[in-house]
Amino acid sequence: MKKLLLALSLACASFAAPAEPPRELRLYALDCGRLAFEDLGQFSDTFEYEGHSRTMQASCFVIRHPDGVLLWDAGLGDGLAATRDGRRLRVLGSELTMTVPVTMASQLASIGLDFSDIDYFAFSHGHADHLGNADALVRATWIVNRTELAWLRQQPAPQRTDPALIRNLPKQRMIAIDRDHDVFGDGSVRILSAPGHTPGHQVLLVRLPRTGPVLLSGDLYHTRENRGQRRIPAFNVDRADTLASIDRIERIVANLGARVVIQHAPEHLQMLPRLPGHLD
Repeated sequence: MKKLLLALSLACASFAAPAEPPRELRLYALDCGRLAFEDLGQFSDTFEYEGHSRTMQASCFVIRHPDGVLLWDAGLGDGLAATRDGRRLRVLGSELTMTVPVTMASQLASIGLDFSDIDYFAFSHGHADHLGNADALVRATWIVNRTELAWLRQQPAPQRTDPALIRNLPKQRMIAIDRDHDVFGDGSVRILSAPGHTPGHQVLLVRLPRTGPVLLSGDLYHTRENRGQRRIPAFNVDRADTLASIDRIERIVANLGARVVIQHAPEHLQMLPRLPGHLD
């Protein structure tokens, strides 16, 4: 009888609710640059933005967990900070000016970190505005979507990527993933597969003990309007996959009551605590 009760107890434990997130879990938001588009037309394939200009935000995030420090996305790159007027180029049918008003290095320093303190690095996808400081993360273990990595290594390189940004990818310290991934093994920080923008695009769910669940969008959405109206950029690699990912992520958001942070929306970054402030 005692053995039966023990077996039943173990079985019930396996279906128990996830453990509470660690009390030390913190989320820091970093300003990782600006992208000023003269024509936003390519950000919807149903023509809402033709002729409209907009400045988008590049955001990065540091997640401090008792078992390590995770950097989510790496922005435009600190090298741009030395260029007063930024870098101007033509991309997606528009003139684009990229600027970095404040370096990631200085922002990390404000919370007592430098690049060598980053234990894990994961990126929503391989576009260059999300990998700008990746080559500085030589000590971090990279958590890389296998499909995204294969896409990045295509020849010729896909549009809006820069293979040089992953040249320091530490093969001996890489975790290759195929779909969702529990970063610290306790359910508090999860990478969620959300393909469509790129083949291996993903978002990050952080379940904070006080704030509650926060969903970092990657490029699933670029603007609040794109989320609200389900607008799809013309340059996404797969429209159907994008819509399926939106359906899945929005259901997760509704079920968990999660706060969505659109990483390219300046107003969303402005609503988060300024460094060294954080969500916990």
